[in-house]
Amino acid sequence: MATGLAGAQSTPSNKSTRDSAKASRMSSTLIFRVTCDSIPHGELLAELEKRVSDVHVIRLIRQWLKVQVEDRDERGKRRLQGGQGHSRGTPQGGVISPVLANVYMNRFLRAWRTEGKGDALQALLVNYADDFVILSRGRAAEALLWARDVMIDLGLTLNERKTRRCQARSESFDFLGYTFGTLVYRKDGHTYLGAQPSKKAVARAKEHVRGILGSGVVAPWPQVRNRLNRTLRGWCGYFQHGTRTFAYRAVDNYVQTAVRDFLQRRHKVPGRGTRRFPDSKIFGELGVLRLRHEQLGRRVHACV
Repeated sequence: MATGLAGAQSTPSNKSTRDSAKASRMSSTLIFRVTCDSIPHGELLAELEKRVSDVHVIRLIRQWLKVQVEDRDERGKRRLQGGQGHSRGTPQGGVISPVLANVYMNRFLRAWRTEGKGDALQALLVNYADDFVILSRGRAAEALLWARDVMIDLGLTLNERKTRRCQARSESFDFLGYTFGTLVYRKDGHTYLGAQPSKKAVARAKEHVRGILGSGVVAPWPQVRNRLNRTLRGWCGYFQHGTRTFAYRAVDNYVQTAVRDFLQRRHKVPGRGTRRFPDSKIFGELGVLRLRHEQLGRRVHACV
């Protein structure tokens, strides 16, 4: 699932994360993911035809659903999925897959509204594509049973490995790249319910930075810096909700070390390069974006 770094794949709106933060004040939480490789093509196309009148677009999507996709199994071996002989599933990782999942999962949302489950279970449902969170006042078990029954009617299955119940006031859960749960205010130690970028989201940001500043990169520094700043700005633009200080600081620290190592290798500077490339130069003269400054709303010299 997309997590907010700049890219072609669609990303969830901040409304979803705001809804999750508000709903996490409820006591009982159910988190589940639908297995999208079981979405039936016939029913999916029928839903699309209600919204799309252009037969050429429908034909293109029908052909796209039959394309084979190469991925790797748990052991890292290559395998092919999908193809002409398959009548279920959307290609994982495809740029349009989240849109198709949203279209089909709307049937689940309609059932939720039609049957009045929000009032009946005192619950709030938040979803993006195949990821769902149901937050209720102590009735998550009932919500899970209902969700399983409806998914069966829709020809879908729940991903049991990614389905769990928790107490939102005492346990945390990850959704859309954020961790929701109890946080501690550093100045006086009081606790509050909130959201912050998840550890996985921070790790993915570091991974992208590492790829941009790899040892095999030979592009001129301005090109490298601009690509780095676009990635950081995209990540920052998505993760602008909730408590961000620790995540921003972790990414900033990683960026300054990675940039220094990159320039130290490129210019063959002896030692660690801290004298020639101090933090003030990296985030100043060299024009690298500092997330902490973005958070504080300062004007910085970072390049586009």
